[in-house]
Amino acid sequence: MHFTTALSALTLVAAALAAPLTERSVTALSSSQLAGFAPFTQFARAAYCPSSKVKNWGCGEACKALPGFQPTLTGGDGNAVQLFFVGYWPQQNSVVVAHQGTDPTALMSDLTDLNFFLTDLDNKLFPGVSDAVQVHNGFGAEHAKTATTILAETKRIIAANGATQVMLIGHSLGGALAELDSLFMALNLPSSIHVKAVTYGTPRVGNPQFAALLDSKVCRHLFSLAGPVAHRGICAKVPDFVRINNEADLVPIVPGRFLGFQHPHGEIHILSPGNAVACSGDDNADDSKCTIKTVPNILEGDIINHLGPYEGIFIGTIFCN
Repeated sequence: MHFTTALSALTLVAAALAAPLTERSVTALSSSQLAGFAPFTQFARAAYCPSSKVKNWGCGEACKALPGFQPTLTGGDGNAVQLFFVGYWPQQNSVVVAHQGTDPTALMSDLTDLNFFLTDLDNKLFPGVSDAVQVHNGFGAEHAKTATTILAETKRIIAANGATQVMLIGHSLGGALAELDSLFMALNLPSSIHVKAVTYGTPRVGNPQFAALLDSKVCRHLFSLAGPVAHRGICAKVPDFVRINNEADLVPIVPGRFLGFQHPHGEIHILSPGNAVACSGDDNADDSKCTIKTVPNILEGDIINHLGPYEGIFIGTIFCN
């Protein structure tokens, strides 16, 4: 499954992020490093499949690509609550949480009609977070519907299997939920549990304070000289939040920055099949190869690119087979 090459790709992202904040830089990813993200892409694809198929890990090509994964909880109805699943991935000794996305045209309609606003995070779900940290009200409300259920199952799997890592994965709206989940898990799990997230075609979720907080929490941590005890908030140069954007996908540029939204670090932009770059910085437009410059406004975007291909893999309800 080329998981180790995904780690190499994350290292390249880290190198890009180490550049001065005043200077946007890009680092090319090799085709093998891009292929390393395939397991995450397949998890995102599987999240669109009916719970009846996911429950027995019989969701077609996506499930076949991930043999050995053990789903333990499915939920949502694909309408009022996005579909999701939680399970144990023995190969990586990890809990995996994946969220379904939504029809990209419907999502774009919701994100461009201005019928939304930034709101504080729920202090019960996100303990100790400042009121200055705000997120899209619709994303926050959707996340709250499943957060406690998913956290309880995550803790159960950790206890039952000795899992050392939690992976949050999603595409489109599911990517926004995975982004919120990654911060939620980082704040509610023991510091010994590593949290990482990989999202696809994700819209902006929160304000600059939210982006900065996620950057500081969802990352690889420095370790104490006295032993392997991670210190939350003291991050190494390797982020563990990656957001993958495909070509001229217009979803990642909304809601607009002029409305107070900002992406966190971690962009990987697929320019064409087998050709992608890791972009430094959070959400500026200094390099022509990064999404915000490639797609300066929604009129120059392509909604079809939202579905893929992400290195040969399409994501969406029609690709659950």
